[in-house]
Amino acid sequence: MSETTQKMYIGGHWVPAATGQTREIINPFNQQVIASVAEGDREEARAAIAAARQCFDSGIWSEQSGAARGALLYRLAELIERERESLAVLESLDTGKTVEESRWDMDDIAGIFRYYAGLADKDAGEVIDSPIADSSSRVIREPVGVCGQISPWNYPLLQASWKLAPALAAGCTVVIKPSEITPLTTIRVTELAIEAGFPSGVINTVLGPGVSVGAELAESPDVDLISFTGSLQTGKAIMRAASGNVKKIALELGGKNPNIIFADADLDVAVDYALNGVFFHAGQICSAGTRLLVEASIHDNFVARLKARMEKIRLGDGFAEGTQMGPLISAEHRAKVENYVKIAQEEGAKLELGGKRPDDPELQAGFFYLPTLFTACTNDMRIVQEEVFGPVISIETFSDETEAMNRANSSIYGLAAGFWTRNPDRIHRLSKGLRFGTVWVNDFNVYFTQAPWGGYKQSGLGRELGRSGLEEYTEVKHIFQNHSPKPINWFGI
Repeated sequence: MSETTQKMYIGGHWVPAATGQTREIINPFNQQVIASVAEGDREEARAAIAAARQCFDSGIWSEQSGAARGALLYRLAELIERERESLAVLESLDTGKTVEESRWDMDDIAGIFRYYAGLADKDAGEVIDSPIADSSSRVIREPVGVCGQISPWNYPLLQASWKLAPALAAGCTVVIKPSEITPLTTIRVTELAIEAGFPSGVINTVLGPGVSVGAELAESPDVDLISFTGSLQTGKAIMRAASGNVKKIALELGGKNPNIIFADADLDVAVDYALNGVFFHAGQICSAGTRLLVEASIHDNFVARLKARMEKIRLGDGFAEGTQMGPLISAEHRAKVENYVKIAQEEGAKLELGGKRPDDPELQAGFFYLPTLFTACTNDMRIVQEEVFGPVISIETFSDETEAMNRANSSIYGLAAGFWTRNPDRIHRLSKGLRFGTVWVNDFNVYFTQAPWGGYKQSGLGRELGRSGLEEYTEVKHIFQNHSPKPINWFGI
C-alpha cells in the first residue's frame, strides 16, 4: 500500500491522526503486519463531519442531477472491476478469508455500485390527487443529509458498499468508519472514488475505534443519519447516542438464523447447503445458519452425513489452492468462540466434532478453530440462542411443523431463516409464519442486490439493498400548491 492510503481522507485531503497514533493491521493467518494506518479520534471525526456538512449544505453534490451522480457511481464500479484482483488480495490479507471468496465479494460490490447508479435518476416523485380545487400536490424524496456509516470487520468492503452506494446515489454526503482492524479495502476504494471524480467532501473516511470515532458519529447533531452493522450491544448504544438529535437510524445487528430440515427434504442437497450456510468465512457471517433444526425421524442419518462432510473441510492459507476455510479474525474473537463451546458442554450439549484448535503445525500462527458440531441441544441453551459468530453448528430435533416454527421464532433475532421441504402447503405456511426479514425455501444464505436485507426484532432497524436501501437515505416531502388562492375571511371579519 502507498503512504497516502494509510491516512484518513477528510474534506479532500489525506491526513494523519492529530495525535500521531497509528495501528498495525495484521493478517489473521499468520499474525504478520501487513500495513500501518492512522488511528483517529473524536477530533478527526468532527473534522470529517464538518467537511461532509459543508459539502452537503453547499449543494455541490445534493443538487447535482441524479444522472450526474449515477455517472460517477458507474465510473466507480468500473474502477472496482479494474482493481478486482488487487482488492480481493487486500481483503483476504485483512480478513483471512479465502481469496476466491474475496473475488466473489468484489464482483458483488461492483454490481452494487452499478445497481444504485441506475436508480440515481429514476425517482421523479409522485403526483397525488388533491381534494382542493385548482391546486396540485406532489410527493418527492430528498437526500437525508450527512450520513455516518460504520461498517464491520467480517465483510469490510461489501458491507461498506451496501451503505456508500445508496447514500451517494440519493445525494447524501458521508463519513464512513470501517472497522479499525480491517480498514484497508475501504481506504483503497476511497482512492478509487477520488480517481472517479467525486467532489471533495462527498466521501470522508475516518479510521479509529468505535468508542471514540463511532461514538462521535452517533452523537453529533450535524449527522442526520447513522448506519451501523455490528453487534447488538453496540447497536443499542448507538440508538441511545442518536437520540440526542433524533437522527435517523439504520441498524443491522446480526442474527441467530435457523435452518429447518424436514424429513421429506433431499438430504444430500440439504446437507450441502447446511455446510455452505455456516462455513464460509469460518462462520463469521451475520446470516450464518448455525442453528439447525432437524426432524427427529431423520436426525441420525442427517448428523452422520453432515459430520462426514465437516471432517473433510480443509483449513489453511486463504491464498493456497484447496483451502476451504480460513482463520477467525483475531485472538480475542477465537477466545469468544472457545468460551461458547465451553458453555455448550457445561449446559449439556454433546460435542460430536471439533471443539478445539487444529493440531496442524502450519496453522499454529493463525487464529484457527476446527469446524465444530453439537447435538442434543435444547431451546434454552446459549449456544442455540446467542450469536457465536464462528464455525459452530448446534442441532436440535423437532417432531412436527408447529414445533419447528415455534422454536425458530423463539429467538430475540429475526434476520434470516431457511427450511427444506417438498410439501407445497408447508412452504406456504412457513414462509408466512417465520418472523424473519429473509426466508429461504430450499436454499440458504443467498442474497442479491435487488432484494432488501434486514431483520425483525433485535436484528435491527431499516433495510439495506434494493429500492428500500435507497429510500433509507431519503426524506419524504409533500409539496402543495394553490394555483388561485382566495380569501377565507374567517378571522377579524
